Amino acid sequence: MRIRTRLVLAALPLGGALFLPAAAWAWPRPDAGDPFTMTVDDVACRTGRATVRLHNQTRQLVRFDLQADGESMSTGSIPARRSVVRHVPVRKGSAAEVEAYSVAEGEPDTLIDSTRVENDCSWGRGRDRRLPYTGLPADLIAKLATAGGLVITGGILWWYGSIWPRSTP
Repeated sequence: MRIRTRLVLAALPLGGALFLPAAAWAWPRPDAGDPFTMTVDDVACRTGRATVRLHNQTRQLVRFDLQADGESMSTGSIPARRSVVRHVPVRKGSAAEVEAYSVAEGEPDTLIDSTRVENDCSWGRGRDRRLPYTGLPADLIAKLATAGGLVITGGILWWYGSIWPRSTP
């Protein structure tokens, strides 16, 4: 393949993004009307907690209510253009539905974001770091099988080569 062809093929995705800007910027974005955003990290295996970050996008104080499986975990307020971090506990082998609500006085709570977090950490992690013995390495067995197959094939070819060119009386 020529260098010019490679360059053209490499530039195709960039050209598509330039000619189709609506498709290039089709990533999910937070709603512009939301007072804050929520991001949830994976569960930390040591603590069994998921880190939740709430970021205020407005220029005023915003009140929030953080719930896990319908139970209130944390309430409070977020200063203007600042973030707060909360930790939500999730039991081993289970999952939790984390929801963030905007709380305004005299209005019903507004759901801002919701996500499901699973605690899929292994049960034995941290106690023994050695892997269990599972037998011989697979590459050693494959090499031995290949060597055995080559010896058998060589023996068949040698035997066939010794009887094939014989002349008949």
